[in-house]
Amino acid sequence: MRKKIVVWCGADFTHFCMLYYLQKKLDADFYCIADITPNVKDFFNTQKLVNFKKIWFFHDHITKFTNPDIDYLAAFEKKYKINLWNLALNERMFYRFNDFHKFTRDEILSIYQQACVLFENIINEVKPDFFITKETAFHHLELFYEMCLKSGIQSLMLNQPNLGKRSMISKKCRIPDYMSKRKKRISKNRDFHELQQYLESLNTSESLKNYLEQHANSKLDLLKAFLIFMTSNNSSIHTNYNYFGRTKIKVLSNEILIRFKKANRRNFINKNLVQSMNSSKKFVYFPLSVDMERNLLIGSPYFTNQIELIKNIAQSLPVEYSLFVKENPSQESREWRSTYDYKRILEIPNVTLFHPSFSSKNLIESCSLLVTIGGSSGLEATFYGKPSIVFSDVGYSTLPSVFKVENTQNLPQIIKKALKTKVNSSDLDQYLHSLEKEMFSYDTFNFASILKNKLYLGGNLHDIKISESDIMSIISTQKDTLELLAEEHLKKIKRMPKN
Repeated sequence: MRKKIVVWCGADFTHFCMLYYLQKKLDADFYCIADITPNVKDFFNTQKLVNFKKIWFFHDHITKFTNPDIDYLAAFEKKYKINLWNLALNERMFYRFNDFHKFTRDEILSIYQQACVLFENIINEVKPDFFITKETAFHHLELFYEMCLKSGIQSLMLNQPNLGKRSMISKKCRIPDYMSKRKKRISKNRDFHELQQYLESLNTSESLKNYLEQHANSKLDLLKAFLIFMTSNNSSIHTNYNYFGRTKIKVLSNEILIRFKKANRRNFINKNLVQSMNSSKKFVYFPLSVDMERNLLIGSPYFTNQIELIKNIAQSLPVEYSLFVKENPSQESREWRSTYDYKRILEIPNVTLFHPSFSSKNLIESCSLLVTIGGSSGLEATFYGKPSIVFSDVGYSTLPSVFKVENTQNLPQIIKKALKTKVNSSDLDQYLHSLEKEMFSYDTFNFASILKNKLYLGGNLHDIKISESDIMSIISTQKDTLELLAEEHLKKIKRMPKN
């Protein structure tokens, strides 16, 4: 019986390129949900590289908005046990982060209704065995992913557990599949010193740093993108709700405003954020997460207001402790936070806000406890014998020294308990040994850089014509990497029988 596999293909061509090799290794029927712009759609309509049984162009099914059918949506929620407003209010396009279009309640619900109908039709028509995707960064992808889980469809999500230039394929984002099954783990008997050496050898932040430094950095690419955009018909403004309101004038004026704001914010950061540490203070450390990222919007939907959370943590501390907060250097990719937000943090008594360039390692080594919404810093703290608190489901929350918060009212008790907790190096060693078996060598950020430079003018323009030769060039030059990805997906498919 041939397996049926639905694959999500967005602007990122990772999975499309991987499928070129997977289809040679696996006798299966492949189906595609293409979440792309009109210019990229032309490529999918004509390409002969991957043999799809059928392609659904997502935005072709999100057309004229009508009065939403609340009865249908209510029945849908009940059937799949999915809270649609939880997704909607944490979708960056619908709320807080969109400078071009303010979506109404009915527009949002109409989009969801059309997406739900489409996804139900796909599941009913194909009856897929597997769903292949990357991390679910957007609400509609998360919606389909959750529908697959509820329908008994095995999901293979390519994601990064933030341990060096390695990735894994798992059912849930950044949670290894073995976590719920494996009771007894093997240790390599590494002490904290050896574990810290291991962590340093991974150089986890290098790829991300390089990726961010390269982003939209070429003036020539920027000029090309400007000329293409200004001479285009800008049709996405009518066909793709992500582009609503993005007239040429608004886009250009917004770009100018963003550059001004970014410079002003950077100046404020340099003048007001702390760049030295009083080592004699007892403190709890809270590293800020990057706003508008999956880690917050989908991973921790009820803890997205970081300023309010900082206040909650600060007021939950024992009297002898201070709260040290550090800006995330990656927030620069989001033009930093508003000066108003920084001022609000600075105004909270017993809170010290550190400059993004200040050493996170120094703060982790010196703190008594680390609190993170769901970032990898909680795991990193464990390497230095420090307990941590998280607000979302993360793979390392299985460690005895990691505490998950479900309700901020419980913060004082959890903080007190965590502060008394001793971290055992053997627990971390066992966790890492098991995790290493799930990972393989694949640098997500490096491949993303290749794609954006080859296809999207350094990340400056995404609604752009893509040729089959462009994709074939990537498929050929990255053959070893893509074949490895194909082989890892094949292993997973063989190990994950149909429910």
